[in-house]
Amino acid sequence: MIRIVTAGRIARLEQEADQARDRAREIQAQADAAWGSHVRELYAVTDRTERAEATTNEVGVLLSGARAELSEAQQELLRKDIEIRRLREVLESGVLVGRTLTVLMHYGEPHTVYATREHALADTATHGVTAGTRWVPCGERRASASTWCIAAFIYDAHCKGYRRAFMPAPEPVGSAA
Repeated sequence: MIRIVTAGRIARLEQEADQARDRAREIQAQADAAWGSHVRELYAVTDRTERAEATTNEVGVLLSGARAELSEAQQELLRKDIEIRRLREVLESGVLVGRTLTVLMHYGEPHTVYATREHALADTATHGVTAGTRWVPCGERRASASTWCIAAFIYDAHCKGYRRAFMPAPEPVGSAA
C-alpha cells in the first residue's frame, strides 16, 4: 500500500504532536504537584508520629516514677499503720505500770517505737542495719554518738508517762556545780 503524505497532513501531525506534548507536560506538572503534596503530607504525618512517640515515652517515664513513689508511700503508710496498731494494743491493754517500750534512735533522735525489744531488733534491717548486728547498750555514751541505738522506756506512774530505763549521769554545764 502506498500512502501519499501531503504537507498539510504533516503540519496537522506536528500540531497534534505539539498538543500531545503540551498535554503531557500539564499532566506531568499535575503529577509532580500531587507527588509533592503527598511527600509533604508524609513528612508531616511522620513528624507528628515521632512527636507522639516521644511524648508517649516521656509520659511512660513519668508514670513509672509516679508508680515507684506511690509504692514507697504505700509501704511507709503500711509501716506507720502497723506502728499505730502496736501502740493502740499497748494503750488498750490498760496495764501500763512496769510496761516498757523500745525506741529505735537515729543519732539520738527517736525514729520508731516498738512494743518489745524483739520487734525492734527484727525491724532494724528495714532501716539499713544488717541482720545479725550485735547491739551494745548505750551505757554512759550519749545517744547522739551512735548512728543507731535502741533505748528502753518504762512507764512511770508518778508522772503518768514513760522515762528512759537507763538515765545517763547529768553532765555539768560550764563550771557550775
